Amino acid sequence: MKKIFVVLLLTMGLSSNSFAAGSSSSSSDTKSSYDKAVKLIKAAKKYEIDGKVDKAKKRYERALKFLVMSNKNKPNKADTLNYLGFTTRKLGDFKNGEKYYLQGLAIDPKHKGINEYLGELYVATNRHNLAVERLEVLKGCGCEEYDQLKAVIAGEKSKY
Repeated sequence: MKKIFVVLLLTMGLSSNSFAAGSSSSSSDTKSSYDKAVKLIKAAKKYEIDGKVDKAKKRYERALKFLVMSNKNKPNKADTLNYLGFTTRKLGDFKNGEKYYLQGLAIDPKHKGINEYLGELYVATNRHNLAVERLEVLKGCGCEEYDQLKAVIAGEKSKY
């Protein structure tokens, strides 16, 4: 009985390894919708830096679809809502971007990314006092989000 069990285990191990090695699916197929979206957002940011706005926009649009799917499958995740706000804002939809950010803050009021990006949205929509409120939340965190939002508020650089 013990030999049969060992043979069965070996057979299962070999067949699963063979499947993995010979499978046409890649590791990206097993990534979550959220992970795919984050990868697209990072690529979009690089395209923006390089001045390739159309390519960046396409990445943001694809990322948004993955984020909507992720939020549907696993609702109420602050990180997902942060990136939903970010992508919609980057696509010019400030109203929905703000809604997503505020939903995220309801879950995690100290979320660094949401506070920074919501502050940037407030700067872009000429609500300086609200941007300063977001900066105050980040004050003392010793984080890059504080420095970046402070620079945007001061007009030193425009990330939005």
